[in-house]
Amino acid sequence: MFGMIPFEHRENNLFDLFDNFERNFFGGSSNLSTFRTDIRDEGDKFVMEAELPGFNKEDIKLDVKDGILTVSAQHTSNNDEKDKKGNYIRRERRYGSFARSFDISGIDQEHITASYADGVLQLTLPKEQPVVPAARQIEIQ
Repeated sequence: MFGMIPFEHRENNLFDLFDNFERNFFGGSSNLSTFRTDIRDEGDKFVMEAELPGFNKEDIKLDVKDGILTVSAQHTSNNDEKDKKGNYIRRERRYGSFARSFDISGIDQEHITASYADGVLQLTLPKEQPVVPAARQIEIQ
């Protein structure tokens, strides 16, 4: 009913008008509301690299709640050019917002670390270590 057909095979209908416009204009499976990520398994941890070029470290927010890691970034800029009288010659505004959520069950959430350099956010996600119950001896009475 709402175009929920797998493999991107959709009929042209009113509900998909804007989705189809974006897909056709930007050439296929472009998704403007997300960012590219790579996740590597390094044995005792996962390393996630997210591409966020053009953002400052202060623009990026990392939230962990109920086993879900949400990475979001928001950027706003204004370019104003005025003449000597204070009238605008040119005024441009740009706004960008991205967000993705990841299931981090099985991750030691207290020891997640993050760094940001050259447009790449890197998160180290240590795996939870299985808790082995302590052995104890029971006395026979």
